[in-house]
Amino acid sequence: MEPVKTVKAKIEFTDGNVINLDLYPEYAPISVANFTALAKAHFYDGLCFHRVIDGFMIQGGGFVFDERKGLVQKSANTIKGEFKSNGVNNPVKHEKGVISMARTMVKDSASSQFFICVADTPHLDGEYAAFGKCSDAESIKVAVKYGKAKTGRWQQFSDIPFEPIVIKTVTVAD
Repeated sequence: MEPVKTVKAKIEFTDGNVINLDLYPEYAPISVANFTALAKAHFYDGLCFHRVIDGFMIQGGGFVFDERKGLVQKSANTIKGEFKSNGVNNPVKHEKGVISMARTMVKDSASSQFFICVADTPHLDGEYAAFGKCSDAESIKVAVKYGKAKTGRWQQFSDIPFEPIVIKTVTVAD
């Protein structure tokens, strides 16, 4: 199931941690192109991981954390959902370390938000656009560590880390 070609990406956090990724344009070309374009435009710089559920996933790419206002959304254009129930043959399984596009109940609503699985989550297979995975054990370890962050509610949001997990930048190798 390993793709023929991968695109290397790196998420750097303000706390010094790094998550290295192998993206799969062969299986999810629209998702990879979208993530890559947003990264190159510095869209993700300063955004936070706003939803963290231990034993499931960490989600980011759509909000800035403001101490006075809470979570402030940053929007991007929506893309087609690249998964089986939406008519796309995407064989990538939602295993620990896999990165996938977040969406609403609308199948083509993914935009900038993504999540990284911190455990195997097979119930997501065929329903969300998995488009890569952590490229090394240390990156998975960082994701799992973030998944254990203490969380609570803020305004209408739940599972918000008490200590913000902020993206410094996302880079993609050409």
